[in-house]
Amino acid sequence: QVQLVESGGGSVQAGGSLRLSCAASGSTFSITETHWYRQRSGKQRELVAYILSGGNTNYAESVKGRFTISRDNAKNTVYLQMNSLKPEDTAVYYCAVLAPRAYWGQGTQVTVSS
Repeated sequence: QVQLVESGGGSVQAGGSLRLSCAASGSTFSITETHWYRQRSGKQRELVAYILSGGNTNYAESVKGRFTISRDNAKNTVYLQMNSLKPEDTAVYYCAVLAPRAYWGQGTQVTVSS
């Protein structure tokens, strides 16, 4: 079992930055991938970025160059640094891991005003 707790969401003006955190506990040794998803109002959940156990990362085209996913293994925490935020980044952001089944966090709201 893996438990995930997201934090760091909030309200920011366009052009601002936020850093989301996803802290894992439990059977963290079994985590192979960590993903950040978001769900905008009225839209399907979409993949934003992921990081593999080996450190490889990948990003959605809409966030490339603005968002950075990183990991602190000592803290069992994955971060999503979000810069140059746009109103269309407004969403609930979810952390998910494969360990090997999928586990999800509760989500954190990000609101970007113009």
